Amino acid sequence: MLKFRLGLFLTVFCTAVIAFVLQYQILKLQDELVKFENLKKIEENIINEDVEDVDDVVVIYNRVPKTGSTSFVGVAYDLCKKNNFHVIHVNITANNHRLSLPNQYKLVNNITKWSDMKPALYHGHFAYLDFTKFSKHKPMYINIIRKPLDRLVSYYYFLRYGDDFRPHLVRRKHGDTMTFDECVSKSQPDCDPNNMWLQIPFFCGHTANCLKPGNKWALQEAKKNLINNYLLVGVTEDIESFINILELTIPRLFIGAMDYFNHSNKSNLRKTAHKEAPTEETVKKIQNSVVWQMENELYEFALEQFNFVKKLSLGEKSQRFFFEKIRPKSS
Repeated sequence: MLKFRLGLFLTVFCTAVIAFVLQYQILKLQDELVKFENLKKIEENIINEDVEDVDDVVVIYNRVPKTGSTSFVGVAYDLCKKNNFHVIHVNITANNHRLSLPNQYKLVNNITKWSDMKPALYHGHFAYLDFTKFSKHKPMYINIIRKPLDRLVSYYYFLRYGDDFRPHLVRRKHGDTMTFDECVSKSQPDCDPNNMWLQIPFFCGHTANCLKPGNKWALQEAKKNLINNYLLVGVTEDIESFINILELTIPRLFIGAMDYFNHSNKSNLRKTAHKEAPTEETVKKIQNSVVWQMENELYEFALEQFNFVKKLSLGEKSQRFFFEKIRPKSS
């Protein structure tokens, strides 16, 4: 009799435990189901918002001359039809890098309201323009920066020998065979270190002080804009990573860009026809100038930031985020 009661007790107890566990699992599954449904609703809302947002996206590439910009823009032009977006060149009279105040307003207004062209990538050789100054929606800025002396040397020989992009176009210094080293030794204007004062003004903007070579405020303003107002600033020697990060960040425009860049001739679309590396003596002389030191400071600043973004974006460990602990629960 005792064994029977003990067996009955154990049976009832085990049944109760099993029932409790099952009930707990059912409640847990119900909670997970509610969480899943909530997440699904959130994702649907995000997707719906993204559909509107991505088709309204505007990217501005105020490209610095002789930094590899033609190669990058070539990729964008070849992808725009497939990815269904527009690429638009902003051509300013006489290659002026600055716009008058009325034209600043008109450009901002046109880009903001030209809905038929969205999504779009605008590109051109012009200094940073603050859209919020005109109470307009801020676009996403991108750019590429280059070592200042490398950029100056490349531009020096480009004006004399042209490039393989448009080999038959005669440049304004055509026929001048003076090397960069000879130019520096003779202190000629074409190789004046002040000619390197270009990348800082491009990031600084349309303020008068931006144009003054060696202006410390301009350097700080350029750094501030680079961090606060640019989505991404790459470097010439690593355009591949620049494109890779853009594809991951703005796939609406750049999906497939990395594969296309690697399997096309766009990786080095514009190469100066003839160029001679400067001697160590010439390099030291240029590096003694205040302008080189400041331009190089901006370059190193941009490089450090780019490598930081690159490590987070293209690192070995894939990073994800998700939503959880959403309250209140849906009824």
